Amino acid sequence: MADLDDIYNERIFELAAAVPHAVRLEHPQATARAHSKLCGSTVEVEIGMDGDRISDFGQTVKACLLGQASAAIVGREIVGTPADEFRTVAATMRRMLKEGGPRPEGRWADLGLLEPVKDYPHRHASTLLVFDAVERALDQVQGGAKERGPAAAPDAAGCV
Repeated sequence: MADLDDIYNERIFELAAAVPHAVRLEHPQATARAHSKLCGSTVEVEIGMDGDRISDFGQTVKACLLGQASAAIVGREIVGTPADEFRTVAATMRRMLKEGGPRPEGRWADLGLLEPVKDYPHRHASTLLVFDAVERALDQVQGGAKERGPAAAPDAAGCV
């Protein structure tokens, strides 16, 4: 099991302190929110699309340190990302945390900093909020064809 110092390290604090795209968009194509009922963390995102690529992004993050760090990495990398690539990264994050799967690679590799969270299932929901919100927004733009899970995972618990 990972030590809490592995989770709450200096790099996670640095990321959480500088969440990019923390603005509202003037004309978003979609807005979506994800909320953890148990810890109170909330991430709301707005996206603009150009074809299949995310061309504009804004986020309001009222979350614990892990939710902030996750949102910071997503905010840094998301603009210019094809929707399918984002969905693949989101699925990789879920597998990494819930099944011990591999870390995201390439420009998304910093998400691997959150791998120690896998040992703390009650922290998964807050770490994944930004992914849930962005996928809901993508569903709105792409016709809502894909069904998403609840805003907060049932194993969610308090946040730090």
